[in-house]
Order: sequence, then structure tokens, then C-alpha cells
Amino acid sequence: MLTKIILKIKSHGEKFGKILERIKPHGNDIAIALIIIFTALISFGLGRLSKIRENKTPITVTNMIPVKIPAGNTTVPKPNSVAKKTGSLVASKKGSKYHYPWCSGALRIKDSNKIWFSSAKEARLAGYTPAKNCKGLK
Repeated sequence: MLTKIILKIKSHGEKFGKILERIKPHGNDIAIALIIIFTALISFGLGRLSKIRENKTPITVTNMIPVKIPAGNTTVPKPNSVAKKTGSLVASKKGSKYHYPWCSGALRIKDSNKIWFSSAKEARLAGYTPAKNCKGLK
């Protein structure tokens, strides 16, 4: 197939044919170089996309509508599972930092040690500071 291409190009000009004759023995090296270049370009593009997502503010639910539970429902919520999870920020009773509930630091806090806050101002008034590993906290 490469020889067909070379023959077509030779018909257009002898200079292109000479260039292709020189490149032909290095075809595998050129293919590897092109793969590396395309991989680098794709990685750069993905990195730029992740930077754009980083600057977006997290979604918060502010006005929750109460839901009526049907009379036939016999499931009872576990103690401390619904009553204490009423804020948008969480901290440890033993720690000094507050986190978003989905941050890695918040996920490591035991449920029995969690303190919930409805705002960053409330957490600061309680003596907590924002965790540096939670993106978006100020």
C-alpha cells in the first residue's frame, strides 16, 4: 500500500518521491512518534477540561419539600442517620476542619463523630476552619 502511494506521488513530482524513499525505512519510528504526540495532545485537552470543572461551585439544596410517608410503611429510620444529617458541611468532633460531605476528609469521619453545619459561617463560629483538600471551600 505504501508503494502505491509512493508511485502516485512520484508521478506528481520527483522531489516528493525522493523524500518518501528516505522516510520509508523509518515508518515504524514515525508512527510511534505520532502516537506519542497525539497522546500528549489528548492528555493536555483532558487536563484543561478538568480545570474548567474545578472552578464550578457545588450544587446545594436549599428549600426541601416535606414528603408524606404512606400509612402502610413500616420501615423506621435508623437513629442518628436522618436527624443529624441536616447541614451542607460536616466536621469531626475531635478535629478542627470542616468539609463538604463528599470530600475525602469527610468520608473518613465516623458517623458518631460527625457534626453538621448549615453554612461556613456557622462552622467558623464553632471554631472550625475550611479543609484545604476540599475544593471550593473558602
